[in-house]
Amino acid sequence: MLVSLLLLDYHHSMRWRRLLRSVKLLVLALILVALFAPDWPAFGDEAYQLRALVGLREYDFVVWEIQAIAAKAEAMLARDQTYWDEATRDQVVLDYLALVQAVGQLEWQIEQIYVNPDITNPAAASADLEAELERQQAALGDIQPFAEAVVQDQVSAVLDDEGFSLLNQTFPPVMMHMTPLPTILMVSPRDHIERIYGIPLVHGLSIPEQEVLETAVFDKLNLSALVVPIGGLGLYPSMIMETSSINWLAEVTAHEWSHVWMGPYPISLHYATHSQVRTMNETTASIVGTEIGEAMIATYYPDRVPQPSSNEAVSTPESDEPPAFDFRAAMADTRRRVDELLAAGQIGVAEAYMEAQRQVFVTNGYQIRKLNQAYFAFYGAYADEPGATGADPVGPLVQEVRQLSPSLYAFLQTMVPVGSFEELQAVVEWLKAEE
Repeated sequence: MLVSLLLLDYHHSMRWRRLLRSVKLLVLALILVALFAPDWPAFGDEAYQLRALVGLREYDFVVWEIQAIAAKAEAMLARDQTYWDEATRDQVVLDYLALVQAVGQLEWQIEQIYVNPDITNPAAASADLEAELERQQAALGDIQPFAEAVVQDQVSAVLDDEGFSLLNQTFPPVMMHMTPLPTILMVSPRDHIERIYGIPLVHGLSIPEQEVLETAVFDKLNLSALVVPIGGLGLYPSMIMETSSINWLAEVTAHEWSHVWMGPYPISLHYATHSQVRTMNETTASIVGTEIGEAMIATYYPDRVPQPSSNEAVSTPESDEPPAFDFRAAMADTRRRVDELLAAGQIGVAEAYMEAQRQVFVTNGYQIRKLNQAYFAFYGAYADEPGATGADPVGPLVQEVRQLSPSLYAFLQTMVPVGSFEELQAVVEWLKAEE
């Protein structure tokens, strides 16, 4: 009996000791959290917090790459388009683009049925449209690999003529895949305009979902954020937005190919860390896309060459008509003013001004959902034409390099070693001296 009591007392004593030790460890853990939590990613790292806000909305490129490579491998094995005459090849591309437009129209019609409150049974009301959509989507899937292969061949032929070939083959080979694209969560500081994060998001986020994410980044991290659409992405194969425009498709295919071509060079290697190099890169790609795209259309689809506008407003002293709204000039003026206000530390004033300007753009037919620092951080990198870049000197200098270069190939060869704004300035001075 005495032994049992002693054992029971021992067990109670051990429990209390274990409990006391657990309490001590818990207190120690709380002290460590208080001391070091700001250094933990979950508490102190801005990038970690941003990705936590994004969560499962981040795009998975691995799955897309596997699917795209499989589609390209299948198309290369078929190679039926190689034996078609040029008229047939052109028509296959145009038929595909017409199907893309038809599918888009059907999806829009179905969506309108579902948002109409007067339609009590939208599933029944849209049944015929759904059946037609399924048929058109199947036809789209059947023809897409051949249409893509033809466009790749046509862009490649123009690039070959410009000197971008190795052993009679465009290098790297033009490879693209039309697909629903991710959007990009663009993030900039509020006190100046700079792209500090660009996170790809899953396709199809609704406007309310985008607004919630942008607001969360603003409220929790004090950063400017905007979810922006993209037309393509320079992966390999390149991601290209589904479109019904052959002109746009030709330009973006060449644009994204140039990103791949520039990949191993300083103009791309410094893309993520230097905003001015990013602008050089995107402006260079835009110039390549425009020139190659226009040449491709003129060669294979001459009836699709854009005609000069016949209704361009011309201001004369005798005319009482107000001048037409110049979007690019107005956006450039807006950017310059925003830069001035931010440089003076007037962040709130700059943000109020951007909202006022956004309403001006909307009134003139330009449906800009949000105009903020992140907007300029994204669109300001495309400086082949004036606009969101404002007074940024990078774009004009890149354009000057193109004007001083004897060919598009020479232009790219000159640009790719450039890894800083100072080097770009030196290149321009050298080209001027060589004239």
